[in-house]
Amino acid sequence: MGKSVLGNLLTGLCILNFAVGLNVYGQRDTVVIRPKEIKDVLVNPGMGITTFQRFNGQSLNPPLKWSEAGPVSKLPQADPKPDFPETTVSYCRWYWEAIEPERGVFRWDIVDLAIAEARAHGQRLAIRLMPYDEKNQYPLPKWYRESGAKRANKSEDKDGKIWQPDFSDPLYLKYWGELVTEAGKRYDGNPALDSVDISSVGYWGEGWSPYMPPFPNQKALIDIWVAAFPHTELLMNFDEPEALEYGTSQGAGWRLDCLGDMRMASENKYFEPEMLDVYPQQIVRTGIQNVWQHHPVSLETCGTPSSWKKDGFDVDYILSQALRWHVTTVNVKSSPIPAEWKSRFEEFQRKMGYRFILRRLEFPKTVKPGSMMPIHMWWLNDGVAPIYRDYQLALELKSSTDSAIIRVPAKLREWLPGDAVVDEPLYIPDDLKPGTYSVRVAMVDPNSGKPAIQLAIEGRQPDGWYETGAIQIGAQ
Repeated sequence: MGKSVLGNLLTGLCILNFAVGLNVYGQRDTVVIRPKEIKDVLVNPGMGITTFQRFNGQSLNPPLKWSEAGPVSKLPQADPKPDFPETTVSYCRWYWEAIEPERGVFRWDIVDLAIAEARAHGQRLAIRLMPYDEKNQYPLPKWYRESGAKRANKSEDKDGKIWQPDFSDPLYLKYWGELVTEAGKRYDGNPALDSVDISSVGYWGEGWSPYMPPFPNQKALIDIWVAAFPHTELLMNFDEPEALEYGTSQGAGWRLDCLGDMRMASENKYFEPEMLDVYPQQIVRTGIQNVWQHHPVSLETCGTPSSWKKDGFDVDYILSQALRWHVTTVNVKSSPIPAEWKSRFEEFQRKMGYRFILRRLEFPKTVKPGSMMPIHMWWLNDGVAPIYRDYQLALELKSSTDSAIIRVPAKLREWLPGDAVVDEPLYIPDDLKPGTYSVRVAMVDPNSGKPAIQLAIEGRQPDGWYETGAIQIGAQ
């Protein structure tokens, strides 16, 4: 063997020995934490099975019935507390005539009460404003019908008992637009709001009608919501493909309102088997497959879980399909979940939305005040969607006499399902006193600085922080 080859070999062995030495040294002077995962259903902001027209702890609807009219007064708590998932989102919707009984006279006290109730029950409010209903129980406001606005049908028509508006009429855009604009002025950016539905056309504002306007008119009715709520999460109703594609292109998430429609056929051209046939194909045709990566997907049951059971629908297929669409919230009409399906729904809740697990945390055993502390974190988002609000990852160093909260640079909204790694040096405040500190982890609200997200690991303390290990702060 030549001298140069031998020399290179010896040099390589020396480097290898040095590297191995560093690795051993690193293990001796580094704390490695592997938190234990838990399987609990977590109650986290902006996700889960919502309440509908009511709030946590209030009575449920009958198994097969519900009201489309939102609450206008305070509802009592149920006794005993109903067997229904605890949730951070209350979904309420109201008809136009309830909110604007006279032109320009807005009953925002109704929405204000719902916001206050949601806050009192640990929830945010998701809302929809609706023009009118299918049974003429909640018609368009009388003042609108007498305003000179155009009607799309005649009283002698088959649906003549319902005053169907011409959605292409400039007066419809004007008056409905005024309602939406005033709502935006009052509520856009309100942290108590979880989301707002884009609704303008047809029964319940779902976006379909026997009297559909041309797409330019649909677009104008979508634009009023985009302009009114630039700082609030909007959800685009699903029914009209062009409208769905356009609304999501403007930054809205999407929602559909017939999860679980597993009928094999339909004689109603306006109500094809939606879950079975329409929805999966329309998602592809409109190109909205990846909207979930930046904006939420919210689903509403067709009927209720009890009606699925009555009709013999496949609950496993329905729930797995919802997860395949990266669902974050589901409205089951505040109706009971059949007892024999409870475990299936709990497993569904464990997978929907986001679910953060800290797999590994590394930090030095000892660090000095005023220095940079290297940390390594390996996280897993074990849900099907990201988080859509700007929460912040943080470490707290806490002793019996001193503490410091250190924000960790991490873009949580970019943590899609799967693994995420954080390798960052963190500055240790120079005024920390020497001593032993517990190392605590949390995802905090950026405004309050308090822990806001439940993690799927052991160690949660009463104040919401997670104990992970200890570190020694030495003298400077």
